[in-house]
Amino acid sequence: QVELVESGGGSVQAGGSLRLSCAASMVRFSNHNMAWFRQVEGKDREGVAVISPRGGSTYYSDSAKGRFTISRDNAKNTMYLQMNSLKPEDTAMYYCAAFFGTGGPLYQRWARPSEYQYWGQGTQVTVSS
Repeated sequence: QVELVESGGGSVQAGGSLRLSCAASMVRFSNHNMAWFRQVEGKDREGVAVISPRGGSTYYSDSAKGRFTISRDNAKNTMYLQMNSLKPEDTAMYYCAAFFGTGGPLYQRWARPSEYQYWGQGTQVTVSS
């Protein structure tokens, strides 16, 4: 049985910061790529950031790059997203996701939701102007 649980969302003013956490209940957490996605009502789910199993590689969306930092602690089966300089357009439901497997470079496929086997229920982030 696998469960991913997000926490840390909330309401902040533009320019503020939030730190999201994803607690994973799964065997071999350290074998999985972990990612954060976000989704606004009526829009496609968008990849925000991904981190490779041992944390050696990270990739970000253009909007996240320079403001957000993804990290993981495999000893705690937990993945994080530090979000700084938040903007109103960051408002969305944020989801934790995991996938295991190979088949191409991570940077070419990480942002495709269909690659992921496991998803959390999401945590809401709201940024006011």
